[in-house]
Amino acid sequence: MQHTDHGVLPAEPEKATLEGRNKILGFWLFLGGEMVLFGSLFATYLALRDQYVSGPAPHEIFKVELVAMATILLLTSSLTSVFAIIGMHRHNFKMMMFWFAVTVVLGFAFLGLEIYEFYHYYHEGHTMTSSAYGSAFYTLVGFHGAHVLFGVTWIATLMVSAMKKGLTVVTAPKFYIASLYWHFVDVVWVFIFTVVYLMGIMSGQGGA
Repeated sequence: MQHTDHGVLPAEPEKATLEGRNKILGFWLFLGGEMVLFGSLFATYLALRDQYVSGPAPHEIFKVELVAMATILLLTSSLTSVFAIIGMHRHNFKMMMFWFAVTVVLGFAFLGLEIYEFYHYYHEGHTMTSSAYGSAFYTLVGFHGAHVLFGVTWIATLMVSAMKKGLTVVTAPKFYIASLYWHFVDVVWVFIFTVVYLMGIMSGQGGA
């Protein structure tokens, strides 16, 4: 049952088959494991956040404007992925593809800012090996960045495949799961923005 703008699909095509429902359930279990993994990285970061020895302190290098822009890009991409799923539920293939394309563009823009951010930190002396804090920072934030890269690549690959196969009860769960993954990545970034950047900047104000 292939979709066209005038074709017929169930209201929620991602849940139309037992296989689709099982994929979604299995993915929720996978995300549970991912939360444990990120929780461990956050705990390590919090334990080492003051261990920067003679290296630059967080409040000396963090640029709130740059991080805020990256946050806006990623949170907006979460919203556009919601619009894409709405398009899927409305059986509007073009709408779904458009909003997922915007999601991918915003995701790559976020990665571009993060690469620029890391480049800036490197020249400020904040590197992976400069201190225990540097190792914890790059492990946590870099690991999240790798998830973002995987997410945009995944969605882009699904879009290329959908151009040939269309939207069906087989392909719909894949898009839905990719959207769930993208929301998870965005939620993790909210915690990184708060715990790493905002707390880092505030630590400097508290010591002033």
